[in-house]
Amino acid sequence: MKRSIAIFTMSAMLLSSYMTMQAPASAAASTTTAISSSIAKGHIVGGVNLRNKPSLSSGKIIGFLKKGTNVAILDKSNKYYYKVKTSGGHTGYVSKSSKYIKLSSNSSQSKPGQGSEVSSSLTEKINLVIKTGKKYLGTPYEFGSDRSTTYTFDCSDFVKQAYKEALGIVLPADSRKQGDWIKEQGTAVYNIGSLKAGDLVFFMSYKGSSASAYAGVDKSSEKITHVAIYLGNGQLLHTYSNKSGGVRIDTLSKSWEHRFLFGGSVLK
Repeated sequence: MKRSIAIFTMSAMLLSSYMTMQAPASAAASTTTAISSSIAKGHIVGGVNLRNKPSLSSGKIIGFLKKGTNVAILDKSNKYYYKVKTSGGHTGYVSKSSKYIKLSSNSSQSKPGQGSEVSSSLTEKINLVIKTGKKYLGTPYEFGSDRSTTYTFDCSDFVKQAYKEALGIVLPADSRKQGDWIKEQGTAVYNIGSLKAGDLVFFMSYKGSSASAYAGVDKSSEKITHVAIYLGNGQLLHTYSNKSGGVRIDTLSKSWEHRFLFGGSVLK
């Protein structure tokens, strides 16, 4: 009988010890889950679309977040989008642009010291894009060119190839969607003097070579018909016809200046 009581007592002690050891592990797991499920808090400062994918071209709009909405940021999914969760439990992706969302004061978008590293590398990235684009000087123009080859380009295919090949950034397929994408990133500028090297530059249709041909035109209602890469110093790298020689460098003056709608940076 004494042996049975001893065995029972030992078993109870082991069970109690096991339960005591497991409880902290379970609590730690819960804490880890809570931390990983929300890496930061965000505040919507400008109405923004909620998408099902972190992409302007392929992500479908599944909702709209009004100014003043607070969200949990679940993942900094890519360079341009946050994965967020609303108080109502809806999950999706929103633009990282400061025009639409700001992180709470106790959250950080970058590690200490990272800002200076990004700034110093930005010029290198832009130079790589420009160098890649110049590699295709003289490549024939073809409207609706095959996006899977580099034998010919139209304007939007060319700028897309330059950024994809140089930095792995996949821009939308056509110039109008590229323009919408730039606006969504919050980098659009409407003054030629504000353009920076590497910016995408958007133009409306040709109406004539003189300024008078564009007098009274409401550019806000004009459609984008052309896109180029700005090289700085008033120069454009682009393609628009076989007659002009395919991919080439032009000066942002005369009719190009009159046709200018806006431009903006792909990189931040």
